[in-house]
Amino acid sequence: MLRLLVLILLLANGVYFAWSQSLLQVYGWAPIQQTEPQRLAQQIHPEKLRRLGADELRRLDAQAALPAPRPAECLQAGLFDERQAAALRQALTTAWPAGAWLLESGVEPARWIVYMGKYANAEAVNKKRGELRGLNVRFEPLANATLEPGLSLGSYPTEAAASEGLRQLAGRGVRTARVLQEHGELRGQWLKLPLVDDTLKPRLDEFKTALAGKPLRPCR
Repeated sequence: MLRLLVLILLLANGVYFAWSQSLLQVYGWAPIQQTEPQRLAQQIHPEKLRRLGADELRRLDAQAALPAPRPAECLQAGLFDERQAAALRQALTTAWPAGAWLLESGVEPARWIVYMGKYANAEAVNKKRGELRGLNVRFEPLANATLEPGLSLGSYPTEAAASEGLRQLAGRGVRTARVLQEHGELRGQWLKLPLVDDTLKPRLDEFKTALAGKPLRPCR
């Protein structure tokens, strides 16, 4: 009996050895092959490693502490008449890199506003601004210098829309405003700065005078 048990164990060990060495693969009996070639591409190559010096570590730490650059934005201003556009073109040709700006022909439709003014002086305008803030009424700069000193409580594409805006403001306590046309249809040149990044943004003042008081706003 003991001899038979030893014989069975020897036979079992032989079969296991043949199976583990894939000697029985022709009979469809073999272990599953574990292959992961992607691990070879992920392995670390110690021969490529190097020790960084103290100066390099400080430089890398300083770079990591810097804020991420903000994405470039598009800014525009206008409209400019022919004289203003010529002065702006000259200033930009001198101050800014080529391709960083362009002047485009454009049309601005007529605009109507809800207007308060004219006032006697800047002190009177500031007083009225305080009263409007107390009523939670928004106001904005005037685009027509001939209406200064005064305030715009909103701009509209038609006289009818401006009249409706005035009616709503009257319901909020605004009493001395009126509707008028801020300007008719305007034709001229738009200034467009398509890619103002952190490098160019500090240089906007280089041609501020040539903007003739027209603010730079995000492109439409």
